[in-house]
Amino acid sequence: MSQQLRIIERAWAHGDAVAIGAGDERHTYRDLLAGSAAVARRLLDGRRDLDEARVALVVPAGGQHVAAVWGVWRAGGVAVPLGLAATQAELEHALGDSGAACVVTTAALADRLRAAAAAGGARVVAVEDLLAGVAAADADPGLPPIDPGRRAFMLYTSGTTSKPKGVVHTHATIRAQIESLVDAWRWRASDSIPLFLPLHHVHAAVNIQACALWAGATIDAFPAFDAEVILDRVAADAYTLFMAVPTIYVKLIEVIGTLPEERRRAVVAGFGRMRLMVSGSAGLPASVHATWEALTGQRLLERYGMTEIGMALSNPYDGERRAGFVGVPLPGVEVRLVAEQGGVIGDEGAPGEIQVRGPAVFREYWNAPDVTARSFVDGWFRTGDVAVVEWGSYRILGRSSVDIIKSGGYKLSALEIEAALLDHPDVAECAVVGVPDETWGEVVAAAVVPRATVALDAAALAAWAKGRMSPYKVPRRWLVMEKLPRNALGKVTKPAVRTLFPAAGG
Repeated sequence: MSQQLRIIERAWAHGDAVAIGAGDERHTYRDLLAGSAAVARRLLDGRRDLDEARVALVVPAGGQHVAAVWGVWRAGGVAVPLGLAATQAELEHALGDSGAACVVTTAALADRLRAAAAAGGARVVAVEDLLAGVAAADADPGLPPIDPGRRAFMLYTSGTTSKPKGVVHTHATIRAQIESLVDAWRWRASDSIPLFLPLHHVHAAVNIQACALWAGATIDAFPAFDAEVILDRVAADAYTLFMAVPTIYVKLIEVIGTLPEERRRAVVAGFGRMRLMVSGSAGLPASVHATWEALTGQRLLERYGMTEIGMALSNPYDGERRAGFVGVPLPGVEVRLVAEQGGVIGDEGAPGEIQVRGPAVFREYWNAPDVTARSFVDGWFRTGDVAVVEWGSYRILGRSSVDIIKSGGYKLSALEIEAALLDHPDVAECAVVGVPDETWGEVVAAAVVPRATVALDAAALAAWAKGRMSPYKVPRRWLVMEKLPRNALGKVTKPAVRTLFPAAGG
């Protein structure tokens, strides 16, 4: 048998156990091995190795998605998962930036992607065609050996530039992330978990999907969050773990409150019997933490991570979980706080930037060596997030960059949204900020200055924006004004803009 990735070797050991279900479909680990081998062979098309060619994936959660990711990896390529709701402009940027020559998607989505793919010179391939005629899994499919140091994943994340950056992980960095979480959160083959978060984010791609498949667990996949169906499954004890963003927990509290008493008791009891429930990707309001515990008896485990580093900090599996705190470094992860002046902070209570080092940290920003270099200092990755240590546990204070907005589990670039709004013919200037919100963590708010003699309407602007950016990026709060606040140097002062928007209540 040729050298295989560790996750593939483990899949052979899991054999006929159910790996993933989606609706009425059920796929065993052996099915995924056979499907991914077929995808790999067809992507190779007679070549020996894809040699880290980028392959974009726009495939909903389920067996086809896993077979596609594993198939790209087994062929020697780099998987570039993209959002199902991404607009043509967002797709064109990711495809052009990554240099992907191929977009793997479903037959149902293929037509929507052709224009964006053609703009970047990429061909569209239906995953159904790649999987056609799949035979039984072959223990030695004749695929290239894959060194752990090779590039494997490219996840696009917003940063302080106006366009999302491609965060490149190797097979080794992904494995380090998985092994750390499997250890800390005690994943096991008997586990089962729902997957309804977007797979172009590390939360779903690694924390849920990759960890579950590594452990031999079962994933219940959904194309999107469906509270009614998921709550039915919860009441039926279908899950042992549950991972979501704070916004989902807020919605669940609302929905559970409307249920008939008998069904409500069954759902609450189902949540209560799970062994672990995790919240992440945005800060969890203390009120939501307390309400969820009072409702279900579950004290949510909060953690901290980002696309570039995977998960770095986590509250304990056993022991106290303080609301508003994100715990301590995970296994294999080094974390330090650095003061604004540059010194490492040793005392509790003093704020500093979180810096991370370890085998799970990403390799590079794609095609951005200068940005990559500036993001590290002496081998430590600079997260841009500020925290303090209190009672031995980290508490996140905020971000050192005012241009990053965390809303509903997404990390958004204010500059990217501003760039899109400035394409409107009647917008002269704009400033985008995050406004605190109980439900979303932050909501996107836009202050807009119209061109001379033009009357701008906020509702019309919102409708226009919906056609040009993903729904979660569209500002929820709008303000049309004569001029933006600026400092003596003429630079827009974002803190002053933020004060123009009263805190949203949900």
